[in-house]
Amino acid sequence: MDSSLQRQARALGDPTRHQIFRYIVDSDRPVDVAELTEHLRLNHNAIRQHLAKLTAAGLILEGTAPVDGRGRPRLTYTLAPTAESRWDVTGPYERLSLMLTEIIRSGDSPVDVGKRVGKRRNLTASLVGDPVASLTDQMARHGFEPSVRTKGQNVDIVLQHCPFATTAVVDPDSVCGLHLGIAQGLAEKLGGVAIDELRVKDPRRAHCVLRLHTVS
Repeated sequence: MDSSLQRQARALGDPTRHQIFRYIVDSDRPVDVAELTEHLRLNHNAIRQHLAKLTAAGLILEGTAPVDGRGRPRLTYTLAPTAESRWDVTGPYERLSLMLTEIIRSGDSPVDVGKRVGKRRNLTASLVGDPVASLTDQMARHGFEPSVRTKGQNVDIVLQHCPFATTAVVDPDSVCGLHLGIAQGLAEKLGGVAIDELRVKDPRRAHCVLRLHTVS
């Protein structure tokens, strides 16, 4: 077992830390200390100490929520990419295999399957009401490393990384169709935005562009 796995195993050896880790994994969105405190009925300091150990082990990432008014930014916690495909956490290629299996099983197009996947995604509560931010957040959670360019009602989300590049080189129609469908499903769930197109580029270099516009 390599050193990173040993650190993660030791961190998860504590039952409370394991429970916190599973809660973050299953939430599929940023979780803050207050939510964990309420869920586990522990004090804030104990929760913070457990979160610090999980962060140091590379199991979760610490971030900040958007600032709403005065006060310090609220710390939030999400699953770290290094924990994917470990500790009963589904990794990106496992997710892709499930989507491809659904295409085969259902006979539906990649876009239609992607739409269903997008509609099933849990949205980040703090971003609900801002469809562009929510869509960008979900693209980030799928591993696309998005950046946003806005001009009036028109929005370009540049996908700076393809999480399925190896497979997309072999079968771009399926993989890119799934990506487009996921975006369309999310847009329908969110409301307020409409997807225009996905401008596909070489997946090894990424920077495909998801073009959309806001609607009233």
